[in-house]
Amino acid sequence: MSYFNVTRFNVTRRRMIAIVATAAGSAFLTGSRIARAGDAVRWRGSALGAQVSIEIYHPDRAEAERLVARCVQDVRRLERQFSLYLADSAICRLNRTGILVSPDADMVALLKASLFFGDLTDGAFDPTVQPLWQLYADHFSSERPDPDGPSAQKVAETLAKVGRRGLLVSADRVALVKHGAAITLNGIAQGYATDRAVDRLRLAGLSTTLVDMGEIRAIGSRPEGTPWRIGLADPDRLGALTETIDLVDRAVATSAGAGFRFDSKGRFTHLFDPATGCSPSLYSTVSVIAPTATEADALSTAFSLMPLSRIRNVVSVRSNVQARMTDSGGTLTVCDA
Repeated sequence: MSYFNVTRFNVTRRRMIAIVATAAGSAFLTGSRIARAGDAVRWRGSALGAQVSIEIYHPDRAEAERLVARCVQDVRRLERQFSLYLADSAICRLNRTGILVSPDADMVALLKASLFFGDLTDGAFDPTVQPLWQLYADHFSSERPDPDGPSAQKVAETLAKVGRRGLLVSADRVALVKHGAAITLNGIAQGYATDRAVDRLRLAGLSTTLVDMGEIRAIGSRPEGTPWRIGLADPDRLGALTETIDLVDRAVATSAGAGFRFDSKGRFTHLFDPATGCSPSLYSTVSVIAPTATEADALSTAFSLMPLSRIRNVVSVRSNVQARMTDSGGTLTVCDA
């Protein structure tokens, strides 16, 4: 998941997943250029607040480069829909005016997916928590902020603006019915963009691809037939991994409160419980492996706020989903369907 934009904070993202091993001889190019090395065509850039990359294998290098370029164009188009960093994006217009008329089909699809996962998790996933972010951002960027956070009254006033039932979505209109309401798609947009890139590459017939937009999704296995090896980061030790997992034809996403903290003690993070307005510290990290990056992204966000019993209930009704929760003591709990 990615993080929100606020002008008075130096917002950076600590990556929670990484590609551990890549094909020998392949290399990245930064910006909008594409690398030629070995059998791989790889691209690296930034989008939706994170460093992203695409790696594909194709017998026709010119066609491979065209496919990567189209994927990058798709990501840029989605960024203009979902990004809170771009003042003229569709989501920023919605938050300013409370309405989008004739919304883009991808905006409608992602908002409907957000509401679906909100229902699936009994409200733990909620795209309308943006007012909570703004509350805490304003509080901790003020002069001499109270280290205990905003007052209970301010939290209660802000919670009155939150609630997915106040987000109405149809093919011809998106509306926020509560005064002062605003949304963020930062807990799901990177996963959705990853899936859209994968859809394009699958339609082109590719069977060996890795797309990394903060959430990682693999098409097939590596060229030599081995799984893609993905590392899950230790949020307390920069550059260290808690474990590695194998990925074939699935996606993985990780959420952790340490990804962004408002205060030095980490009591207040980007992960907001929409029921309380607080940032629970149930787990050090939560990783979800799922068929799509959209689902992995949304569920890793929601599960960070949910007790194990509720996580198990959700996993039990989802096909091919696995959740991996690590607590502050380093104990790993795995929930499988």
